[in-house]
Amino acid sequence: MTTHVITGAGSGIGALLATRLHERGDRLVLIARDGDRAADLSARFPGTVVVVADLLHPDTIAPALATAGNVPAEVDSVIHAAGIVELGHVADLPLAAWMTQLAVNLVAPAELTRALLPRVRAARGQIVFVNSGAGLTAHAAWAAYAASKHGLKALADALRAEEALHGVRVTSVYPGRTATPMQATVHQQEGTDYDPARWIDPASVVTAILTALDLPRDAVITDLSVRPGPRV
Repeated sequence: MTTHVITGAGSGIGALLATRLHERGDRLVLIARDGDRAADLSARFPGTVVVVADLLHPDTIAPALATAGNVPAEVDSVIHAAGIVELGHVADLPLAAWMTQLAVNLVAPAELTRALLPRVRAARGQIVFVNSGAGLTAHAAWAAYAASKHGLKALADALRAEEALHGVRVTSVYPGRTATPMQATVHQQEGTDYDPARWIDPASVVTAILTALDLPRDAVITDLSVRPGPRV
């Protein structure tokens, strides 16, 4: 049975991806930040393994996996879909905003990857980083978030070079603005009205991720940008 470890399965792209994989019969290991979220995920995805580890505190990840006891010895994919955003100009953004975004968006994916690499190598599996258009271009007020996502691209690029000899594929997906709860938060921070119809449907991003996961083993999608299409 194919096994996927997913962060961010509580909402947005991660939730829809978990749903699609669960519906087709794949086994899921979901990372939950606390007991309440773990109970919710267990109810939504019966038969799923849920590991409680707060990505805001990356030092909790390895101990949580070590004590879980029910994480399979082989993991076919690790999908990093969790993320947080706090906008602000460099002149105004407090230190805490930098630290939290770097912890959740960059350090936690690095640590979760490190902790699971033996299992991924055993399966000759795949690491998927759900990045952002901000991982390629930084705009005003996006410095901290974009820095964390630029760092995530660097992590993926280095990991791809390091793990090729172990048969591990590494993919970065760069969605443009997508109609998720995070996008609603961004609009609130920007002080603008939020119209989900203007942005990418999360299902389109999930389809792109599944394409990368299901690609035959003779190839790898290394970098995949998903942008809003033309509107009629």
